[in-house]
Amino acid sequence: MLNLFKSIFGSSDSANIQDILSDGAVLIDVRSPGEFAGGHVKGAVNIPLDQVDARIAQIKRYNKPIVLCCASGMRSARAKGLLISQGITDVHDAGSWRNIR
Repeated sequence: MLNLFKSIFGSSDSANIQDILSDGAVLIDVRSPGEFAGGHVKGAVNIPLDQVDARIAQIKRYNKPIVLCCASGMRSARAKGLLISQGITDVHDAGSWRNIR
């Protein structure tokens, strides 16, 4: 059951996140602009979850691995599923933005 949940919603793969980011991945924070303004990882791009669908073309143009984060990991997991459904497969869920150093 847990594997099914992970396959649908993704899972935080934070052990590898630093390496993925160091290799040039784009970090997308899917929290609201207000949350993002209250603190975020330096270099993160703010694309709120409710705007991800409308900005798929922009995300595809990055042509790099994507790392997603949010407050708790729920929105980043949903965003990961959306991106995968749109053909963006090199997507990693970091969970909470506070997990990223």
